[in-house]
Amino acid sequence: MTTVNTNFGDDACPHPDVVGDAKRDALDDMLALGTAEIFRVLGDSNRVRMLHLLSTREMCVCDLAAATGIEQSAVSHNLRLLRSARIVRFRREGKQVFYTLDDDHVAGLLRQGIDHARHSNPREEDDA
Repeated sequence: MTTVNTNFGDDACPHPDVVGDAKRDALDDMLALGTAEIFRVLGDSNRVRMLHLLSTREMCVCDLAAATGIEQSAVSHNLRLLRSARIVRFRREGKQVFYTLDDDHVAGLLRQGIDHARHSNPREEDDA
């Protein structure tokens, strides 16, 4: 766990109660790393576009490629990353593999991110 010096020169931290509460509420290193990894994987516009489609329907690689205009090999690569981060899951039907979001947490993150982007860019609200 990272230790933060709360002394600033000769003055002690002026809010020890706040610091104490914050230390109790702090994430442990492993949880912080896992959360950062989720956001790292989500930090790609092509993956966000794919996830948006997968939040509304189950799709195979070729359908995702056709719907997004992303090369099929790039779609497959991105799905592998998303699957390893447990953001999407798949099911096999014969030779076809269908993808969907892993759970409602992922859908909620995606929805909140899109809502925040719309809020940050009022022009997007007009287009929606």
